[in-house]
Parts: sequence; C-alpha cells; structure tokens
Amino acid sequence: MTLETNAPDSAGRDPDRRGIFTPELLDRCISCGFCLPACPTYDLTQVEASSPRGRINLMRAIETGLLPEDDPTVVDESSFCLGCRACEPVCPAGVQYGALLEEWRDHVWSGRRSLKLRLMLWAVNARWRVRLMGLVRRHARGGGGEAHLMLGCFERALYPGVSRAARELDPSLAAPAGQGCCGALHAHNGDLERGRELARALGESLPGTIVTTAGGCAAHLAGVLGPERVKELSQWLTGRPGGATEPEQERGQARALNGAPAQTDDADGDDAEPPREPGELPRESESEGEGTGAGGGGASGRPRIGLQDSCHLRNGLGVWKEPRALIERAGEYVELPSAAACCGAAGTYALLRPEDSAKVLDRHLDEIAEARLDEIVVVNPGCYRQLEQGIKRRGLGTRVVHLSELLAARDR
Repeated sequence: MTLETNAPDSAGRDPDRRGIFTPELLDRCISCGFCLPACPTYDLTQVEASSPRGRINLMRAIETGLLPEDDPTVVDESSFCLGCRACEPVCPAGVQYGALLEEWRDHVWSGRRSLKLRLMLWAVNARWRVRLMGLVRRHARGGGGEAHLMLGCFERALYPGVSRAARELDPSLAAPAGQGCCGALHAHNGDLERGRELARALGESLPGTIVTTAGGCAAHLAGVLGPERVKELSQWLTGRPGGATEPEQERGQARALNGAPAQTDDADGDDAEPPREPGELPRESESEGEGTGAGGGGASGRPRIGLQDSCHLRNGLGVWKEPRALIERAGEYVELPSAAACCGAAGTYALLRPEDSAKVLDRHLDEIAEARLDEIVVVNPGCYRQLEQGIKRRGLGTRVVHLSELLAARDR
C-alpha cells in the first residue's frame, strides 16, 4: 500500500527550502491524521491548523516560503500548541513532533517573546539566580553519593518538600545546592541552543547519574546527555534492588482523548464486582459505607489515588508504568481516562495562555471529582501547580502530592 504524502523532497532537490527545519524531521509526516484524536488543542477546536498535522503543514509553508514566519496563524499556532507530544506515540511514521516544535519556536519566537517569558528565562539563565530562588527554602541539600538529585529551578522554590522527600527515599542521592537549570525552559520556548548549553553545563556539574523529580526536565536532559545518564525518580526507585514491579495490567497506554476502559485485576469469587470505567463511581452498595474518597478512602480502607502523567516523561521517554507500580503500593490506584493527556500546565503555557490552559484542565477536574479521589499524584512541578490551583478553584477535597511525597509519607 502506498501512502500519498505532501512532504517536501528530503533529497535536497527542492530549491525553495529555507533551512529552518531539519529535512528528515519535517518530511517524515505522511498526513495520515492518526494524531488528531490525541491532540488536546484539536479536541478543543476541531480546527485542522490546531492539530499536529495542520501545524506541520504550517511549518512546511514557512520552510518553502509559502507563508511568512510572521503570519498571524503561524505565530498563534506555534504558541497555542501545548507541546505535550501526545501525537508521537500514536504516529505510525515516527514523527518527532517535539523536535519540530522546538525548531519552529526557535525561528518564529526570536524577538517575539513576551515580557513575562523573557523574565522567566532570565531568572534561570544564570546559576546564581537559580540558587537564589531556593536560598530561603528548605529544599534538599548536601550528600555525597555517586548519583545526583537534580533540584530543579522553580521546583526548589515552590515545592521544596519534593526534593526532601526524594532524599528520604534514597539518602545516598547527592543534592548540591549550587546546581543550575537543565535548560528545558529555554529549549521549549524558542532558545534551543541555550537550552542545550545549560543541559551540558548541568551534566558537567553533576557527574554520574542524574535523578530528577521533574518529567519535563528528564526528557530534555536525556535528549542532550543521553538516557543512560538521566533517570526520573520512579525509574530510579523501581530500578533499585527491591524496587516495585510493574503493575500486572498494562494501564495508561497511548489513547485518544476520550479515554478507554482501564484493565482491572481479576477478583476472586462469585461476588466479584464487574470492572468499572476509569473514574466511574462505586456501586450503590459500596458507596453507602463511610468515606469513598476525598479523605475517606475507598471500600478497601486504602486511599483512592490517581495519577497525572508528565507528558514529556510519558510521550518522550516512554515512562508511565513505573509511577503506577509505586502508587499501587501506597493505596488503591484509580486510572483516570485523562491520566495520559496533558493537564494544560505544559511548562510556561499556563502562564502565557491561562484561558486555553484552563479549558484543557477542565475535563481532568471533572474526572477527579467524579472518581472521589483522596489524592492525585504528579511527577512534574508544572502539573503540581496546575492541579493544585484548579482543585482549589473547584473546592474539591482531593489533595495534590508529588510521587516522592506520597512514598516518603508512607514510609515514615
């Protein structure tokens, strides 16, 4: 079967190419449309230009000069995209959309960044400023192990308990306070080369394995330093002797935004409850007892716990089983339909496009409320802030915790 494609000729025979994009990346898309159901912004708008396929066509248009880079649609769509990379796992052609988006913003956003974004990039551009952000906060410090804990930039200031909990889980992790930014913020916001420079500098200052509590940082660092140098915390913990095993059921595979029924472990006996949809409320007989979520625990007496995947961790590095395996040791794990979908935080997105970000978050909050979760676990600081603020606005009783905080509290 031959699939027709509108991709430009990658053999260099097209004289109109401007050299903005890597040809091998841009030409890979075959315009099949498999990415459309997985894209949060296409789901919101049903507009072709707001899908990965549509945006790649915009990239091709500026690459060949058909559209100028300051075309309003080109500029807006480069910003409207969440950069979640949910299109990558479902793409049969293996399009590296995240890399294309970085090249797109690197070209289009030059000289067009908002003051808010420029200030954020300035804050993390120098190591001393990053250290200053966490100076008065009680984040993890010290240690002398061979593996190093990456403290993050804004995480050390906003959520210092995350790194402290990580050190509780593995006291051998060294956490030097003078470390700088990993560069993910720059790479995702139109300064790709500076993002790579910061990643290499961090790799030099933290020799050996780098363990990070931020999924987005893990994916960026792994792309620059190599995956053998970088481990996200759940990878690190499950990879140790005695670490958690993978869940028996394959939960959270790449899926369309409307979700799919989660697999449930087989129950013994004739009275076993039939499987429920993710987020479906318990049967009436089960919900009559005390506390079925939001502080009361499930029918088993264990807390009902959900997870919000980190987009780049899941879609970029393929890490999603590990956090679920660890959560199942701490409570009754509930797979939400949107667990694998972007929550709308998307790095700087929630700050730069708050209204669009809130629209993406809404369905997550609906599912959390319906599932009556006691806790929702995150593995990325941006998701932490996004869900914490959204849950507070809704007045829900669900508590947001980082995976490290959940596990450390269990072990105390």
